[in-house]
Amino acid sequence: MRDKPKTETIPACPKCTSNYAYQMDALLVCPECGHEWQPGEAREQASEIRDSVGNVLKDGDTVTVIKDLKVKGSSLVVKVGTKVRGIRLVDGDPDIDCKIPGIGQMGLKSQFVKKVSE
Repeated sequence: MRDKPKTETIPACPKCTSNYAYQMDALLVCPECGHEWQPGEAREQASEIRDSVGNVLKDGDTVTVIKDLKVKGSSLVVKVGTKVRGIRLVDGDPDIDCKIPGIGQMGLKSQFVKKVSE
């Protein structure tokens, strides 16, 4: 049996999250948005969670929902403009853990919220 060559996993683009990034010399390049970055830079930026317009979110922020969202397994809907206070950022696909008034505890994706300036 032949050993398979070790291939280095190239991270997704930190700007547009495309999985088609490739390495060119010392930089990583995204063919979809044209963003160029150094490999260590992606790990630093990956920890930042941004809302739908690019604002950096942090624990305790207040956000509003920008789109009607159906709640899985229920007939409930989170309406546009619903204000959510005291969010908590978590690792995972729904990257925001929060308590929505009238609905309860649930996870939201950051792409469906906008930070409220206080």
